[in-house]
Amino acid sequence: MARMAASAAEPEAYPETAQKRRGIMLVLASPPGGGKTTVSHALRDSDTDMMISVSATTRAMRPGEVDGEHYHFVTREQFQKMIDDGEMMEYALVYNDYMYGTPRKKVEEQLSAGRDVIFDIDWQGMRSLSDMAPEDVVTVYLLPPSWGALEDRLRARAQDSREEISRRLNKAQEEISHYSEFQYVVINNDLDETIDRVRAIVTAERQKRLRQPDIDSFVETLKPD
Repeated sequence: MARMAASAAEPEAYPETAQKRRGIMLVLASPPGGGKTTVSHALRDSDTDMMISVSATTRAMRPGEVDGEHYHFVTREQFQKMIDDGEMMEYALVYNDYMYGTPRKKVEEQLSAGRDVIFDIDWQGMRSLSDMAPEDVVTVYLLPPSWGALEDRLRARAQDSREEISRRLNKAQEEISHYSEFQYVVINNDLDETIDRVRAIVTAERQKRLRQPDIDSFVETLKPD
């Protein structure tokens, strides 16, 4: 039997593009060699609504790095002025030598536009961001599948000296000890699976009611005429 045509047109659905939301600050942390940079880039490259925050630093530029793309390279005097002027969301002294920090303006513009900002920072930076904007921050810690796997990953980096590898391994012990401060923990055993799991976390966090400022107005339309 042929299906009968509907007697009236179906009501038009609320277009997804019209649903506004506030972006999230995704803090993705791991010990050195834990995969946070690779996962961050994979998320950004597959989603136009995600960007990676570009930190400011006082360390020297390394071969292959581009100012404004990898970091904003500034002097210590410039960095201190940014702090004094309230232009930093968070900052820290790393390895008792170089300063790293997150400039505020660009991040706030992206969040207001509904874009998510990925932060490749450590547990100290996570604490600062969480204290400043607890409703915006989502924290994920990537653990290595084993200590031996982490050692292998660090030694596979041809550009690092033996002394640098040793320093990074010592730093990894300290970093891992703070995993319990994060909202989500993912064991990075398989890279593709890890990326999928972090992406699922982002998808779920985007649907939280507090990040949908227009949802109450939309619900008001769900009433009989």
